[in-house]
Amino acid sequence: MRVLFVSQYFPPESNAPANRVSRLARSWATRHGLEVTVLTGFPNHPEGRIYPGFDARRPALDFEGPVRVIRTPIYMARNAGVIRRSLSYASFWASASLLGPWLVEEPPEVVIATSPQLLVGLAGAWLAHRFRVPFVLEVRDLWPDSVVAVGAMSEKNPGILVLRLLERAIYACADHVVIVAESFRDILIERGVSPERISFIPNGVDRDLFTPGPPPEPDPYPGRFVVCFAGTVGMAHGLATVLEAARMARPTMPELLFLVVGEGAERPALEERARKEGLDNVHFTGRLPREAIPPLLRRADLSLVMLRPDPLFRTVLPSKLFESMGCGRPILLGVDGEARRLVERAGAGVYFPPDNPRALLEAITRLRSQPEERKAMGERGHAFVVHHFDREALAARYAELLHEVSKRTPPKSKEQPACPPSSFMWLEQGPIS
Repeated sequence: MRVLFVSQYFPPESNAPANRVSRLARSWATRHGLEVTVLTGFPNHPEGRIYPGFDARRPALDFEGPVRVIRTPIYMARNAGVIRRSLSYASFWASASLLGPWLVEEPPEVVIATSPQLLVGLAGAWLAHRFRVPFVLEVRDLWPDSVVAVGAMSEKNPGILVLRLLERAIYACADHVVIVAESFRDILIERGVSPERISFIPNGVDRDLFTPGPPPEPDPYPGRFVVCFAGTVGMAHGLATVLEAARMARPTMPELLFLVVGEGAERPALEERARKEGLDNVHFTGRLPREAIPPLLRRADLSLVMLRPDPLFRTVLPSKLFESMGCGRPILLGVDGEARRLVERAGAGVYFPPDNPRALLEAITRLRSQPEERKAMGERGHAFVVHHFDREALAARYAELLHEVSKRTPPKSKEQPACPPSSFMWLEQGPIS
C-alpha cells in the first residue's frame, strides 16, 4: 500500500507532530510493507529560521531511511504572533495543495493529514480527492479550541468563526478520524463524526531512544536536585508557575534546579524574567537535538509535565508523559483530566494544580525526601508505558487500520465532489459551538 502522509512538521524539527509522523512512517516502511511518502515543509520550527543544510527556494526530495520526503516552500515564521503564524500555516496549505499532486511520483492509495493546524487537514482532503483515494484525518489537538485556550484569539474573533466552519467541513470530508486522546471521542461525536469513523491510536514511547539508564557522566548539574521540563516552551504550558516556584524555593532549597529544555514562543520572555529576578535556579537550554533529551531526563530527579488550567487540556495526553515514563522518571504532573487518570493508574507520579506554585513546591519537597518512592514511581511508569504505549505496537495497529479503511471505502470517481454535500451544511446550520 502506498501512503501519503501530510504534515507541516518533520525532522530535523523535534516537536510532537514531527516525532510522531517520523516514527510512524519509518515503522510502516520497515516493518509493515507500506510505501510511505511524507509531504512536509522546510524545517524552521520554532525559531522561524531555515535549518542548516536546507535550501527553501524550491521543492526538494530527500529520504529518511526508506521514507520518501517531499518538502515544499513555505513562509517561515517564529512560533509566536497570530498573523505571521497564520501566514505560515496558509502557505503550507497552498504549496502542499498546489505542488503535491505534481511532486508525488506514484499516486497514493490513502492520504493521511495530521492536525493541528486545520489547514493541513484541508490540504489532505484536497489531495485525497485529487488522487480519488480515502482520506484519514489525524486529530492530535482540538482546533480551534486550542487557539482560544492559550489566549491567542478570543472566541468572538471572526477568525475563530471561520476555523469552526472549516473544522465541520474537514470532519465531514474524512473517511476516518484517528484521535490521540480517548477524551476526544465524545467531543467529535457531538460535532457530527459518526462513532464508527473514529479510532484511538495515542502517542507512544520510542523504546530505541527513551529508555532507563545511567545519567550522563560527568554530571552536568552536580549537587543539584533537578526538576526537568522537556518540550515546547509555549503559550499552552503556563511555565510562569515554574518561575514563581523557583523564587519561593531560593531561601529554603538552594540545591533545587528547574531545567527547561526546549524552544518556543514563551522562552525569551521567561528567560528574561528569570534573569531580571536573579533566578539562578532556573536554567534554559534552548532547542536541543532530540537524541540529547533522554540523557537529561535520566539526570532529572523529577520530570515536569504541565499545561495551563483550561478545561480543554483535561482532554489531552501530552507526549512528554510517555517519554518521561520511557526513561523511568517520576512525574510531576500539572495536567488534570485524562493525563492525570493515566499517571495515577500507572502509579508513576503526583498531580499538582498547574496554576499553583506553592502546590508545585510542596510536591517537590515531599518527593525530594522520598528517594525510594521516586525510584518506584519511575519503575512503575516504565513498565506501564512499555505494556500499553509501545510505539511499534501502535504503528502496527495503525497500519492495519489503513488497510481496513482502504478496503471498505469505495473508489471515488472524478465526478464526485471533494467532500460529501453534507460537509457544507454549515452554510445553513452555522458553525459548531
